[in-house]
Formats: sequence, C-alpha cells, structure tokens
Amino acid sequence: MGEIHHADHGWVTPAASYLVACLGAFVALRATRWALVSTGRSRLHWLLFASASLGAGIWSMHFIAMLGFSVTGAEISYRPDLTLLSLLVAIVVVGIGVFSVGYSPHPRTALLAGGLTTGLGVAAMHYLGMAAMVLPGFVGYDAGTVALSVGIAVFAATAALWAALNIRGTLAVLAAAPVMGIAVCAMHYTGMAAVSVRLQSSRTVEDGLMALQFVFPLVVGLGCFIFVGALAFAVSPSRSAAGAQPVLVGRAAPLVPREP
Repeated sequence: MGEIHHADHGWVTPAASYLVACLGAFVALRATRWALVSTGRSRLHWLLFASASLGAGIWSMHFIAMLGFSVTGAEISYRPDLTLLSLLVAIVVVGIGVFSVGYSPHPRTALLAGGLTTGLGVAAMHYLGMAAMVLPGFVGYDAGTVALSVGIAVFAATAALWAALNIRGTLAVLAAAPVMGIAVCAMHYTGMAAVSVRLQSSRTVEDGLMALQFVFPLVVGLGCFIFVGALAFAVSPSRSAAGAQPVLVGRAAPLVPREP
C-alpha cells in the first residue's frame, strides 16, 4: 500500500481550495438571486452565469486540493480527457439544479429534485476527477466512506439551492458563502478519506500530464473567471441585468425590482 498525503504542501492547498469554493458560492448565490427577480433572456443569462460559477468553483476547489495529494513512491499525472469531462459534468449538473429552482413553479419540489441531481453530479465530478489520475498502481475506495461523501454532496447541493431561493442581500450572501465552502470541502475530503492506493511497479501506465502542466493553468483561468465575475456582476449589477423594463414615453414607469 502506498502512503497517502492529502496536504503535501501544508495548509496552502486546503486553504486556497476553500477560498475558491467560497468565491464560487458567493458569485453563484448572487447571480441566482438576480435571476429570480429577472425575466426573459436576463433570467437565462443570470442562471447560466450562476451555473458556470458554481460548477467551475467546485471543480477548481477539487483540483486545487489535489495539488496537495501525493502517494509516496509514485508520480501522479492526469488524463486530460477525463479531467475536462469532470469539469463539464460539474457545470452541467449544477446547471440542472440552478435552472430547476429558477424556472419551476413548485420551489419545494424543484429544491429536492435539484439538490439530489446536483449532489449526485458533484459526486460524479469528484470521482471522475479521481479516475483521471495516472499512477503505477491501483486506486481503491471504501464503500461506506464513498456513500457518506455522496450524502454530503447531496446535502451541500440542496443547501446551496435553498440559500439561492431564500438568502437576500450582499451581507447575507457573504455569510452564507463560507458555510457553502465548508460543505463542498467536507464532501471532497470525505471522498479522499475513502481512497487507498496499492502500488505495482510492474504495471504499465499510460501517459498523462502533470498537475502543474495542465490542471493548474485551468484552475487559474477558471479562478480568474469567477473573480472577474464577482467584481463585474455579483457585487453591483446594473438595473437592466436585474430585469428592469425600459421607461415608455407617455406611460407610468414600471417598478424596478429591488436588490435581492
């Protein structure tokens, strides 16, 4: 059995991954709240932005944390195809949950269905990312711990969608985002606690890319996307983005939705 280290660089990778998870949650919650008071294409755009922000934030959290993962005596690389697939899965399944609460006339039913779907998708993203690892050996999982991680993912996803429906105002979102960051990190590290590695030096491994060659640039790019989005959209969106209607000459001006 190979000796596993989850924080090979100390607290740097866990702390950085937590901050990214919090930032992604903050942007997604703000964007979803603005979507709920918007109409037409404005609502669609906000929901798309929320889905991309939360999905990319969760994915980035996972792979930043994985920069600190190591196995004694083994060099770890990653398959680009499965790594990109895990990113796509994260964004798509989060989008299913976000759109379910954004458009469904039955919020409670949408919350439960969206939370379950999104949680299972987040777990799928995590284990797809783990399947992308290339090392000279075999990766095993403890079934009970895997089940626990999936349960945490479903709980975290449901809590995120509930927060999007119920939490209003920048200060409230600032308070909720760190809680969501804790939930996402708890799912990740619970899943990692299920991992065991049996090294086999004679096993032929396929070529992969080192994390700093492939994963790190992607994470930095997605992190910049979330950060720029936080500044440009989530903190002080325009009235038009919030779904305000143009003022018509000769008619009373329609009400502009208040900031959620």
